[in-house]
Amino acid sequence: MRDYDVEKLTVATVASHTALQLLRAAKKTGFRTAAICLTDNKPFYEKFGFIDEIYTASVDTLDKLAPKLTEHNTVFIPHGSFVEYCGPEKAQSFKVPFFGTRQLIEVEADQRRKMMLLREASIPTPEEYSSPEEAEPPVIIKLAGAKGGAGYSLAFTKEELEAKTRNLSQPHIIQRYIIGVGVYMHYFSSPMFGRVEVFGADTRYETNVDGRVFGLAEPSFVVVGNRPLVVRESLLPRYMRYGEQFASAVEQTLGTPMIGPFCLETIITDTFEIKCFEFSGRIVAGTNVYMGTGSPYSVLYFDKPMDMGERIAHELRAAAEKNCLEKITS
Repeated sequence: MRDYDVEKLTVATVASHTALQLLRAAKKTGFRTAAICLTDNKPFYEKFGFIDEIYTASVDTLDKLAPKLTEHNTVFIPHGSFVEYCGPEKAQSFKVPFFGTRQLIEVEADQRRKMMLLREASIPTPEEYSSPEEAEPPVIIKLAGAKGGAGYSLAFTKEELEAKTRNLSQPHIIQRYIIGVGVYMHYFSSPMFGRVEVFGADTRYETNVDGRVFGLAEPSFVVVGNRPLVVRESLLPRYMRYGEQFASAVEQTLGTPMIGPFCLETIITDTFEIKCFEFSGRIVAGTNVYMGTGSPYSVLYFDKPMDMGERIAHELRAAAEKNCLEKITS
């Protein structure tokens, strides 16, 4: 990045997930923008004037774009689609500076490492079982990766759990199913301001859980959308503490700071216990619920509403003006 012209930065991301939010905010903040289409969705993204350039690539040819991107002083922003489709190996080999903590993508792809990191952060988590024999149903069987809930399933008895895991070849964990409300808390870890910010929250809309199921389908937890959520103010101090503990654990475990957005995915029970069952180490799609209008908590820090894309662009602009992009990239 020493060769980058900080006055001519480009912000790029894969054309999916939160790309519209990210690139709209980057353009609004004065950056050049680029979208990378890994599927046949280029005609859709061509409709938006805030995207300056659109590249087409496959997962296999993505690396070939790196020289062109760095030539345009590009900072790449990873999101869930990149994590799921490209995987941790591609994240490490893609020779373009990332906004965020690149090393966390490898952890996010492994359910066991994810839960270990949460425990190292002293954040309460659901009980986890190493085998169906020791499990105490109800439990949820969870696959690795950023799949938006796809492939997850419930088991209400040990016999059902044994049947569902007997031929399951994919990496998975068995976790106690917690009864409560799903709260996906958005955070921003800011090297430029030296703090972790509680930024917003959402809850998910899942096909065979929240849809018109009528008992005809087994819950599959496939996410199709998100709904905005504001939690009770009395819960915010605990959420703030957990966010700060997570950022500290990332730095202690990976040897590199937590940079930018992340999400703690939690359940709140009827006794106000908070259990964290997963995390996302980058921007989550739930931040789209306040795209263009700003999150409810962003005004507490800046006295004006920002969405997460705008918060990222604000951090990037601050680093560019101080010529210290290395503080916010990996």
